[in-house]
Amino acid sequence: MHVKLLAATLAVLPALAFAKPLTVCTEASPDGFDVVQFNSLVTTNASADVVFNTLVDYDEAAKKVVPALAEKWDVSGDGLVYTFHLRPNVAFQTTDYFKPSRPLSADDVVFTFDRMLDDANPWHKVAGPNGFPHAQSMGLVKLVKAVKKVDEHTVEFDLNEPNATFVPMLPMGFASIYSAQYADQLLKAGKQTDLNAKPIGTGPFVLKSYTKDAVIRYDVNPAYWGPKPKVDRLIYAITPDPTVRAQKVKADECQIALSPKPEDIAAAKGDKSLAIVQTPAFMTAFVALNTSKKPLDDERVRQAINMAFDRATYLKVVFDNTATPAVNPYPPSTWSYDQAVDAYPYDPAKARTLLAQAGYPNGFSTTIWVRPQGSVLNPKPKAGAELLQADLAKIGVKAEVKVIEWGELIKQAKQGQHDLLFMGWAGDNGDPDNYLTPLFSCNGVKSGINFARFCDPKLDKLIADGRATADQSARTKDYEAAQKVIHDQALWIPLGYPTASAITRKSVEGYKVSAFGRQDFATVSVK
Repeated sequence: MHVKLLAATLAVLPALAFAKPLTVCTEASPDGFDVVQFNSLVTTNASADVVFNTLVDYDEAAKKVVPALAEKWDVSGDGLVYTFHLRPNVAFQTTDYFKPSRPLSADDVVFTFDRMLDDANPWHKVAGPNGFPHAQSMGLVKLVKAVKKVDEHTVEFDLNEPNATFVPMLPMGFASIYSAQYADQLLKAGKQTDLNAKPIGTGPFVLKSYTKDAVIRYDVNPAYWGPKPKVDRLIYAITPDPTVRAQKVKADECQIALSPKPEDIAAAKGDKSLAIVQTPAFMTAFVALNTSKKPLDDERVRQAINMAFDRATYLKVVFDNTATPAVNPYPPSTWSYDQAVDAYPYDPAKARTLLAQAGYPNGFSTTIWVRPQGSVLNPKPKAGAELLQADLAKIGVKAEVKVIEWGELIKQAKQGQHDLLFMGWAGDNGDPDNYLTPLFSCNGVKSGINFARFCDPKLDKLIADGRATADQSARTKDYEAAQKVIHDQALWIPLGYPTASAITRKSVEGYKVSAFGRQDFATVSVK
């Protein structure tokens, strides 16, 4: 009788819904978990996307900013005062090293932004050599006059000038809200570096452990204010080789493989246990030309490099034609995209003429920097760099390919050490300024994110004027003019607008690929 009852019970078990762990094969190790110090998507995915929340989110389907930690917000008639009303009873995470004694309050929002904007704040200097790159490149120090606590659940941002991009920039990872109480605890204990190693947020997952270049483990946050995650644990299996990521998802060692190579996607389509999730990406792959280095300070040299590169072959070899050719800094689906700008033609003869006019008839020597691991913005880094190297050799330019580990590459590139740099950018909110200000403004040079290191008063004014008004037609006029300057100055070799993809097990439900490269695993379940 007991045996039969046990057998009957076991027969029912597969039909029951048990939470399972979710393992995601990711591309690289994060720089850390104090997301405000860094600008790489890998770091945002490992910190902001899982551990933290922001005041507002961006709804990709509805294409608009929506409430998050702030239930609602008001804007004054003159566009200078933004008032955010916080969601009540939002708990910060509890761990063995931090026990919060109060829920989220205005004090936490004030601390989060004062840390980045006020050099007198004791936490302001607790950052890397590039400080707070997004806050600096977006010009927040100049824009924000004050962040004020109105009451426990109300925060006021006073701006020095109207800015149409202020709220749209707040879903970005750098605007994640930190615990002022936890920061005070670390400051008193002299353990400021723990903020980068042991983060505390309000997000759906709590960091449990991290082994560099190997694995990150998260537990579900039992006190999460939003819908409870549908898995019991989240694991990032750091797997730099995209082919290995594809093999691991096929073997069910991970259930989601990020940034697969085009050929691995094609192979996965024939496997009944796998699924492909894709969407056009709000991203641009490019080669930045460092205008602070000779002879790249001459626009004729930069134009010659553009004309020397056979980008059609590059897109075929590196992206297997899954990316569309890039012309402007952001994809053509973006409002204000300038259709009148034409790509530089592949014309080695004209390139040699331009080099001669610039005083380099016999070419010159330079370097090409590239990351070792493949990503959605560069599936085959070394192969692409070697294609550029070979094309430049045809016009007399001797280019050495330098393959540099991702963390070191970003660090040195922000300092302007590179010549030619394979890079990519993922926007956060669909706004053109999300590309133009960080990547082409003078503030972007200071923060290190403007990898072309081009600071031009005319271009800077066009970008600033576009931010200053909410009139989209006026902004479009400024941004079209900015795109023409960027093109004529040949600050980049625009490469492609990629497709964001992931390979998943068929057992995975609720996972969506973000056009912005962000990750939301709170809604994902594994059957």
